[in-house]
Amino acid sequence: MRLLLLEDDELLGSGLRDFLASEGHEVTWVTRLSELLPRQHEDVDALLVDWQLPDGSGLDWLRGLRQRGVAIPALMMTARDLLADRLQGLDSGADDYLVKPFAPEELTARLRAVNRRHMGASSSQRQYGEVWLDLAAKRATRAGVAVELTAREWAVLDALAQRAGRLYPKHELELQVLGTEAEVHSNALEVHISSLRRKLGRSLIETARGMGYRLGV
Repeated sequence: MRLLLLEDDELLGSGLRDFLASEGHEVTWVTRLSELLPRQHEDVDALLVDWQLPDGSGLDWLRGLRQRGVAIPALMMTARDLLADRLQGLDSGADDYLVKPFAPEELTARLRAVNRRHMGASSSQRQYGEVWLDLAAKRATRAGVAVELTAREWAVLDALAQRAGRLYPKHELELQVLGTEAEVHSNALEVHISSLRRKLGRSLIETARGMGYRLGV
């Protein structure tokens, strides 16, 4: 798995990085929120987040991701062990909560469990601002009002939602949704995305010029 580790303790951070690497994971370790690159979370499979960092709250950062519809699995790591703290962490978007000190073997076991839950998650509801998607029912609403989508429009929207806020390269999205049609109608994908923006709001789908698309808001 590709992991993003936010931990300011040098000894703990280096130890976790080395242990996780020995388990076959690819680890990016940062000690401050300011060290994070824009949208760096999009290139990983899970987040390991320390609550209190030197330049801010890891929990607030995670809460912000969840409010933007990013559903990447996340484990909160902290010395705060009160029940109220654990509840706040889980309610703010953490999928699991580890109290320091902990054995690295427990971290990897919990990471596997969280990943299994995400892979088999029963909830198909996704929120992006005023837009709600029900992936199982193939239904979209905006401000509580059902939005009529074509099959191709839904296919584009569903593909983007499955990436949970990550960038979807344009050529991959064309092949996924349009297949060989992408070769015949070179602007077909842009037409569908333009229609989705008109129906669901221009800010829902962001364009990374020359690269691809992602769900925003």
